[in-house]
Amino acid sequence: MKYELAIFDLDGTILNTLDDLADSLNHVLAQHGFPQHTADKVRMMVGNGIFNLITRALPNETEQTKIEAVYADFNAYYKLHSADKTKPYDGITDMLKQLKVSGVKLAVVSNKADYAVQDLCEKYFSGIFDAVAGEKEGVLKKPAPDGVNIILDKLGVERKNSVYIGDSDVDLQTALNAEIDCIAVNWGFRDEKLLRENGAELIVSSPSEIVKIIANK
Repeated sequence: MKYELAIFDLDGTILNTLDDLADSLNHVLAQHGFPQHTADKVRMMVGNGIFNLITRALPNETEQTKIEAVYADFNAYYKLHSADKTKPYDGITDMLKQLKVSGVKLAVVSNKADYAVQDLCEKYFSGIFDAVAGEKEGVLKKPAPDGVNIILDKLGVERKNSVYIGDSDVDLQTALNAEIDCIAVNWGFRDEKLLRENGAELIVSSPSEIVKIIANK
């Protein structure tokens, strides 16, 4: 086995959450009288946490108090609608089960709000992950390595035996900052060209490739 621990990003890596993110965002934008965005545009806004998503979606001159109001309303709405259309990418569940059977420890570190990360992982991957962490107060968001470091300490795995799997430039930088290997996936929110431009050396196009790399199968 090449790695003892596989840490996954959530949005765009194991779950296709784009439609629910876009729908929830557009709901609160309309609620506050702001222009809405296409799902493809929202795709490029996500990755740095919900507050940054809201900030990017609003006009540049929007006052801070209004940003915070939209942010609060988004969280309230998204908490109820985070799984309306969300689903695992094809082959993800089988891949995770194969890794678990092989003895690999599994974790999630995401910039999505922790409440949503916990809810979605329980709904779609109950009993699979050894540790799950989303954005929470007191822990710096990716690409800071803090979330990954906490998982490494919690699960007692050395950096050299760990790998981070994600779909974005943020994930690549997170792995670099945490000093662990990285596998980039090309089915998520960022295209392969952008991944390569941001230093991706290993890019996979199917979940089964991840099993081969991690478990040497």
